[in-house]
Amino acid sequence: MDFIKAIQGIKLPEISQEDMMKVLDTCYQQAINGIPGSKTCEQLAEEYTNRYDSLENAARQFISWQVAKCGTSGFLTGLGGLITLPVAIPANIASVLYVQMRMIGTLAIMGGYNLNDDEVQTLVYMCLVESSIADICKQTGIRVANQITVSMLKKLPGTVLTKINQKVGFRLVTKFGQKGAVNLVKMVPLAGGLVGGGIDIFETNQIADRSYKLFIEKKID
Repeated sequence: MDFIKAIQGIKLPEISQEDMMKVLDTCYQQAINGIPGSKTCEQLAEEYTNRYDSLENAARQFISWQVAKCGTSGFLTGLGGLITLPVAIPANIASVLYVQMRMIGTLAIMGGYNLNDDEVQTLVYMCLVESSIADICKQTGIRVANQITVSMLKKLPGTVLTKINQKVGFRLVTKFGQKGAVNLVKMVPLAGGLVGGGIDIFETNQIADRSYKLFIEKKID
């Protein structure tokens, strides 16, 4: 118990909003292009849509597999050395973002979206945080109705999409800052327990649900 308290007292490296944006952009490109030993979003989308009889079934089966795999002990360990980052940021955080972003991106492709489109990239980023898309837009000073559509995002200039992306980055900095100490403890082997290194299943399920609703059901809050 004293050991755990000591771990909890460790000061984690501070992550700036600029660093987080670089990590998001890097993980996004790696999700599109793939990393050694890992399938791209395009490959995963094709694999599952060919395997199942409907888009909805393919997406649900993919989510079930992804969440189950993410929750396994040591899952992130094998990814840490493969993700090349432009900034100094804990490998486990980068791995979490990569895996979750690849899941979102795969669902986007299944739904017929192009990951090379700037507005789609923005939507993928927004799926990573709990706030609704409309809420994030409002917080960046964009006037929107209760519902916002992809076509509306397409009409926004690139500078505005960048501003939305930065808002997401700020949310993630806050999120990982609050949860960092907890995640560090979960990565320490405990007597009679598993070595942490998987991704929080509850959180990943929430992200999957938001992504399914957005890209498969075409519903944007």
